[in-house]
Order: sequence, then C-alpha cells, then structure tokens
Amino acid sequence: MQVRVLGCSGGIARDCRTTSFLVDTDLLVDAGTGVGDLTLDEMAAIDDVVLTHCHLDHVAALPLMLDAVGARRSRPVRVHALRSTIEALRAHVFNNVIWPDFETIPSPQAPFVSFHDITVGQVLHLGSASPKRIEVLPAVHTVPACGFAICRAEGGANWVFTGDTERNAPFWDRVNALDVAMLVIETAFSNREQALAERSLHLSPHVLADELAHIDPGKQYPIYITHTKPAETEEIMSQIQLLAGQVAGLAQRDIRWLKANGVLTF
Repeated sequence: MQVRVLGCSGGIARDCRTTSFLVDTDLLVDAGTGVGDLTLDEMAAIDDVVLTHCHLDHVAALPLMLDAVGARRSRPVRVHALRSTIEALRAHVFNNVIWPDFETIPSPQAPFVSFHDITVGQVLHLGSASPKRIEVLPAVHTVPACGFAICRAEGGANWVFTGDTERNAPFWDRVNALDVAMLVIETAFSNREQALAERSLHLSPHVLADELAHIDPGKQYPIYITHTKPAETEEIMSQIQLLAGQVAGLAQRDIRWLKANGVLTF
C-alpha cells in the first residue's frame, strides 16, 4: 500500500499545504489544500474520501475538487465522515451560497457527491481497484473528530493517522491492539504555545511525549509528526528532539518530521 503526502502542514505558506493524503490512487484521507497539486486525471480517479473532521484546513479542497472532476466521472464521489461533519458541510459549504449543492447537481439522481455517515469503531471496506480496510479511531478535538487505521482488505500492517487530537487514551488502547506499520500524529504547536494548544485541543511536544508513552514497549514503528504550524516547525522538532534525550523510552522511538510530496510505502 502507498500513501502519498499531498499536504501535512498546519497552515499555508510557500511549499506548505494543509492536510491531505492519497492512499493508492482511489482513496483520499482529508481534503486540505494539498489536493490542488493533483492532476485532473488523478482527482477523477478518487472514488472515496474519508474526513477526520470539518475544519477548513481538512476540507478546503473538497468543493473545488468536485467542481473540477464531477463531470468527468460516471458516478458520485463518496464522502465518508461523522454525521456532524456532514451536517457542517451541508450547512456551511454545499449550501448554494458558499458553493453549489453537489448532492443535487447535475441532478438528485446523478449527483457529483454522496455523503455517508461513519461512527468511531466502525470498519469500512472501500476500494475496487485496491480494496482497503479502514477502521475509524477516536479523536479529541474542538469539534467531533476521528482518526483512521488503514490496511489492505486482506489484512496486514496499518497506516495510522490520529487526525487532529489532544490527549486520547482510548486511541492508544486501540492502536496497541493493531499491527502498525507507521503512525502519523499531529503536533501543531510548540511548547511555547502549549496553552493555545490545550485550548484548541492540539498537541505540543510536552503532551506528545506523554501520549507516546502509551505505546506498548514492545511496539516499534516510525512515528511521523504532522500538522506543525509553518512558523513553528523548526522549534517544534527541536523540542521533540530535546525531549527524546530526557524522557525515558522516548529516545528509542523513531520520530521523523513528515514532509509534503513524500510517499510512504509499506
């Protein structure tokens, strides 16, 4: 399985794109601004989108993508999200004010998009060209949110993505029961901004260290840091490196900064 990192920044700036990942060629995980770097053919090949939550940096490109490729497809793009996320998209984006209601365009019988409710703990089976198993994981954020564990339909190691989250013990309980190939975990703010991180329910390096301590000692896999604010990325990664030398068990973790335009293969 292959995960293409379209965007992994906590904000926009030159060479910074917000959260979006293309799994193989047909599954999009979140739809941040990184989707705009795909070609029309690549966007048209996406059959399913799974969303962690409704915040703009994770959904900004979805209405634009549907507009760009809807007429090129023979069936709607299926968007899978928590009920509250779908309701927010309908009310605030696809409302015929901010953007057209593509659930009824070009007709209710043949729309550009269809929405499908998911719940935490649910397992989805998506993909025809490359079938995949997607488990919906818990997240703790300012709006209802989730993460995902994705592997091939027949099983095997999972690519695990936390989505936007703060302290989240139930997440680790489930992850420790999975075969994990790699973990992508957000750390949006530096320790200097820890109060803001806590208020907005994001991680900072100090809290990240506490969270990674939940990983079973026998589990070893690469940990990729995502969603860093562009102005704080170097500071965040320096603080994580410093903590790795101070916190018992953290030095043994393979912690890396996630870079856009990279491809994760396992």
